[in-house]
Amino acid sequence: MNNFGNQLYQSIMLGDYAGEGDLIQLITDDEDDEQILQENYSEQIPILSVRNTVLFPGVVIPITVGRQRSIKLVKKAQKGDKLIGVCAQISPNNDDPGWDDIYQVGTLAKIIKMIVLPDGNTTIIIQGKKRFKITEQIADDPYFIAKVDYLEENFPEGNKKIEALEESLKEAAAKILHLNPEIPREAQVALDNIDNTPFLTHFLSSNINAPVEPKQRLLEINDGIERATLLLEFMMKDIQMLELKSEIHKKVHTDIDQQQRDYFLRQQMKVLQTELGEEGPEKEVEDLRAKGLKKNWPKEVAKHFEKELDKILRINPAAAEYPIALNYAELLVEMPWNEFTTDNFDLKRAKAILDKDHHGLEKVKERIIEYLAVLKLKNDLKGPILCLYGPPGVGKTSLGKSIARALGRKYIRMSLGGLHDEAEIRGHRKTYVGAMPGKIIQNMKKVKTSNPVFVLDEIDKLSSDFRGDPSSAFLEVLDPEQNNAFNDNYLEVEYDLSKVLFIATANSLESIQPALRDRMEIIEVTGYTLEEKVEIAKKHLIPKQRKEHGLKGKDITFDAKSIVKIVEDYTRESGVRNLERMIGKVVRNIAKSIAMEEVHNKKITPAMVREILGGEVFDKEIYQDNGVAGVVTGLAWTSVGGEILFIESALSKGKGKLTLSGQLGDVMKESAMTAISYLKSKADKWDIDHRVFDQYDLHIHVPAGAVPKDGPSAGITMLTALASLYTQRKVKGKLAMTGEITLRGKVMPVGGIKEKILAARRAGLTEIILCNRNKKDIEEIDQHYLEGMKFHFVESVDEVLHIALTDEKVEDPIHFHFENDHKVLEN
Repeated sequence: MNNFGNQLYQSIMLGDYAGEGDLIQLITDDEDDEQILQENYSEQIPILSVRNTVLFPGVVIPITVGRQRSIKLVKKAQKGDKLIGVCAQISPNNDDPGWDDIYQVGTLAKIIKMIVLPDGNTTIIIQGKKRFKITEQIADDPYFIAKVDYLEENFPEGNKKIEALEESLKEAAAKILHLNPEIPREAQVALDNIDNTPFLTHFLSSNINAPVEPKQRLLEINDGIERATLLLEFMMKDIQMLELKSEIHKKVHTDIDQQQRDYFLRQQMKVLQTELGEEGPEKEVEDLRAKGLKKNWPKEVAKHFEKELDKILRINPAAAEYPIALNYAELLVEMPWNEFTTDNFDLKRAKAILDKDHHGLEKVKERIIEYLAVLKLKNDLKGPILCLYGPPGVGKTSLGKSIARALGRKYIRMSLGGLHDEAEIRGHRKTYVGAMPGKIIQNMKKVKTSNPVFVLDEIDKLSSDFRGDPSSAFLEVLDPEQNNAFNDNYLEVEYDLSKVLFIATANSLESIQPALRDRMEIIEVTGYTLEEKVEIAKKHLIPKQRKEHGLKGKDITFDAKSIVKIVEDYTRESGVRNLERMIGKVVRNIAKSIAMEEVHNKKITPAMVREILGGEVFDKEIYQDNGVAGVVTGLAWTSVGGEILFIESALSKGKGKLTLSGQLGDVMKESAMTAISYLKSKADKWDIDHRVFDQYDLHIHVPAGAVPKDGPSAGITMLTALASLYTQRKVKGKLAMTGEITLRGKVMPVGGIKEKILAARRAGLTEIILCNRNKKDIEEIDQHYLEGMKFHFVESVDEVLHIALTDEKVEDPIHFHFENDHKVLEN
């Protein structure tokens, strides 16, 4: 109900008295009103200032007076003629107004009744009599007294304009009543009974929905037509506002009903939650805010967190956005912001832990000790990005655990094999359905510290597709100059990764993006020798397998020879993963015998190994055969370590056709072509009839045929095989070689030397031919790996052939026949 309808209803129903400034309008009798206008009043009257109220002639209102000055005035008037002047205050907040704080035009009023309330305040019911204007200020104390001039009403009788205005005012009032159906029907009846135009104007002016200032304007106007016109304007604005409200109400009525229903249901749910001791949305937010106050995070993050909490409070708990916003706030408060574990700077202890957990790997251990030493001296070091590069099974991943234990840090591992979505690293934006932070942030949240040892396993297995390139996303993660402000799309605020010790592992460097490889410190982890594998089996693999199979130390023991047999005859790898499987198979066999209460031998011997594992998988005898011309042992590097390979060549009568088989790559085919071209150019030097190149077909094969092979390392091996074939001379036994060749006969260095040397050692080879520039690689290998092996460092292919070829002919040499010379030539 608007102000007009409310006041009019009160006027009719004569309700309770209101506080000072509130209105209860009384419609006066017309005859009394005429009588009031004819009285003569004193020119000097007391002035009562009122708040939020403008009194009009003929209107009755209750006023509660509480100021001491006003109480004195009312009591004095009540004892006299009961007439007072009523003026509205310009500012309703002024508790002690002066002459300048009240309007100069007011209404003479008569006190009809005075009531003293229980709280000590006094309420008076007054009726407006006549308008006046203050002309002179007589006194301020004990209350205002002023000299006034009374203002006459100017309503010309019989004026059609006045009649039209009266009708318009009644119609406007009726429309206002119609737009407020809550106003009772008696209000319209009362309006219809008013036929005095001046009183109608005063009555409606007192009840319009307007502040004090517009009502005071109406009171000050002497011309009746002007006053009625302005009043009508105010009422029309009120009607427009009511119509607009009514239209809006109709549109949102259904929504408001639904909101009210939801509100009541939520209130009931809140009561039930309180009874059950469950937390509501406000409690959740306050708990998060309390946790946030304990976080040692940057000011920007704290400000962002508070903003998110305020946003949550504005979201309806039933809305789909609510759990998303709540989960995000929980992630922020659960992240480790500047929460560090204390590093252990006992370098001797760290070295002892590394030595205990891993046999060998001296380069890696030395690098970790260096890192700890610098961190101990400086006490502030950006986490280096180490990349452990080597074949599978050599302990790259488990080394990360040992480093974390040596440093006293938390350990976290993230497998990157097959990762192809950039969002897995940087996270999704919160606008996506099912958005999540990236795995980096997820793991940091899980480990609950800002300086863990973070192992990025299989970084060379990253892939890319239409969803992005994860390896490019890692450029920011693994750059010490950038990762102090890592930006996750979901987290939205920068996170510091500079204190994290990242350790990446890889089997191959070729598949790692060059820019990413440039950001990492590459540490090569090579394969193990036979002696190292035996020690690893004794210290780590056998105790581990006993424990996993529920056996004790007294239930099964291995002697050194049985371990050597497993390594040499059943495994051929750089690491120890397959060795562990073979040991596990032996241990399971003993566990089965114990469980079935069978008689068994607790000490494992080489004979028992053969009985349990079956026949030997690898036979070394085939690698020492040098009785056939054109077969030479080469050395190759693979992702699983070093391997030996054989270059086989054969001649057959034909037209000089060349056949290459064994799934050779382009580089390896070029090495074969280079070797043939060099031998053709040096045929006379090595006593080779040049006609053999045109009248005999050459076939070069590299077993195994199902395995793809490529690389330049087999250059001197192919040349030696062809020289042996064309000269029919034996190749020195137990000899292997690796190196690249040029057309000029130079031998070029190759990589993967340690893996190749270990492969030759496993195969029982004792002599190795290498490029002279690979001598530095041999110097970096521990000498005990090289015991019993002889190395030849060469510069040219002539040196290779002088070392590799013997003067002894093969047992069944080829007898070459040429079309233009039927003489049998024995080379």
